[in-house]
Amino acid sequence: MGEEHPRLLADGFLFLEAPKWHDGRLWLSDVFDHKVHALDASGKRSEYLEIPNRPSGLGFMSDGSLVIVSAMDRKLLRFDGSAISEYADLSAHTKWWLNDFAIDASDRIYIGDFGYDFVANDPPCSTSLHRVDRDGSISVAASDVDFPNGSVVIDGGRTLVVAETWKARISAFDINTQGNLSNRRIFADLDGRQPDGLCADADGGVWAGIYNTGEFVRVLDGGRITNTFKFDGSAISCTLGGESGRRLFMTAFLGSEADMAAGLRKSAVFYADL
Repeated sequence: MGEEHPRLLADGFLFLEAPKWHDGRLWLSDVFDHKVHALDASGKRSEYLEIPNRPSGLGFMSDGSLVIVSAMDRKLLRFDGSAISEYADLSAHTKWWLNDFAIDASDRIYIGDFGYDFVANDPPCSTSLHRVDRDGSISVAASDVDFPNGSVVIDGGRTLVVAETWKARISAFDINTQGNLSNRRIFADLDGRQPDGLCADADGGVWAGIYNTGEFVRVLDGGRITNTFKFDGSAISCTLGGESGRRLFMTAFLGSEADMAAGLRKSAVFYADL
């Protein structure tokens, strides 16, 4: 795939999540710093948004507006390029922090939540994926999902794949024309690797950041891993972009859990051209 060793794009962050490439810039959530950053192609910070209740997942609508997860108050926000507004309030649908999401071609959002009190170290519990439609309606898209995390729509809009982090697997659902999910199945059993953020390439592969091993892996339907990048620490999330659309941007935390808890700025974004 023309891979190279990853190169540093930018560092000095607390915990970078959910990178998304749009219109020549890379957008990322710095979760613990309560900011969403935009970086230019050289890694320079060109803009940032303050998100007081912890930003998490990011995604772009068909009109170019940015949707931002506000995790702690369980809302989706929308940035139209000049102002932030509330897009959807899921606080009546779940009492757990929101996490990551995917957007399909009809601007339907499939979003997960933690499913349990992560901060209190309660035992993990399964939860639901919710679907937020363009008209503002919110419904349960799938139940009994274990810590749904990064997700992406593939196969020309026909399939949703979702990382179930603590189960060390990626699951898949069929999407029908009305946006309903069915035919749940295992896309990849990752044999102990805990997937966080996901993206997909044009050749049928899904890239996943593996939180507990520091790897970014490219995996095919069925579980075969074809490519790997490795970092010392935790691999978080990834996206494809750049001028060619084949530059893989990867966020990682280059330290220990203790470093993370201490608020050390050891999170960075790297890239590799595929």
